[in-house]
Amino acid sequence: MSKKALIVWGGWDGHEPKQVAEIFERVLRQDGFDVEVSDTLDAFRDEPKLMGLNLIVPIWTMGKITNEQANPVFKAVRDGGVGIAGCHGGMCDAFRENTEWQFMTGGQWVAHPGNDGTTYRVKIIKGSHPIVEGIQDFDVCSEQYYMHVDPSNRVLATTEFPVAAGPHTPNGRFDMPVVWTRYYGKGRVFYNSLGHHADIVESEPCLTIMRRGFNWAAK
Repeated sequence: MSKKALIVWGGWDGHEPKQVAEIFERVLRQDGFDVEVSDTLDAFRDEPKLMGLNLIVPIWTMGKITNEQANPVFKAVRDGGVGIAGCHGGMCDAFRENTEWQFMTGGQWVAHPGNDGTTYRVKIIKGSHPIVEGIQDFDVCSEQYYMHVDPSNRVLATTEFPVAAGPHTPNGRFDMPVVWTRYYGKGRVFYNSLGHHADIVESEPCLTIMRRGFNWAAK
C-alpha cells in the first residue's frame, strides 16, 4: 500500500510556496507516495484523515493558525506517529504566536543577517544520520537562518556565524543548526533551514536532503 502525504501551502508568497509545493509533490510521487496538495489550513481540521496519513509537509510562512486547525496536527504527530517534515520559513517560521508548533518542530527563525545573497558554508556532521550520508560540505548563496533551536534536536548539519556583520557579531564564532531530526511524541520530525526560494530547494544537495528527510520522517 502506498504511503500518504499531505502538503499544505500558503502564507507569505515571498518564499514561493506554490512552486515549492510542486517540487515536493514531484519528489514524493517519485518515491511512491500518494500526495494530496491543499492551499488552505482548513485541510488540517480533519483529524481522522490526518491520523491516516504517513507524512505532513507544511509550507506556510508566517500567518496564523487556529486551535481547530493546529490541534489535529499535534495529535496526529504526537499520538498517531504521523511524520512531519519541511524547510525554511515554511515550517519553522510558520505560526509565530503558536509555541506548541515551535515545540513540535524544534526551532523558530529569528533573523537572517545579510539577507538574501549571503554566501555561507553548510557543514555536514559526518556519521550523524543516514539522511546526510555521503554528502559533503557545500556552499549556499541565500539567506543564512539564525534560529532559536531546541537543545534536544539531533543536528545533522550546521553553518558558522557570523558571516554578515550584525548585533550578534560581538558574541564571536559559533555553529548554528541547519538540518535536524527530532521526535514529537510518537512522530518523527525533520527540518532543513535551506529553501528561501524554489531554486534553492531544487538545488543539490538540498533536494536530496529533503527527499531523504521525507522518507525518514514518514510513518
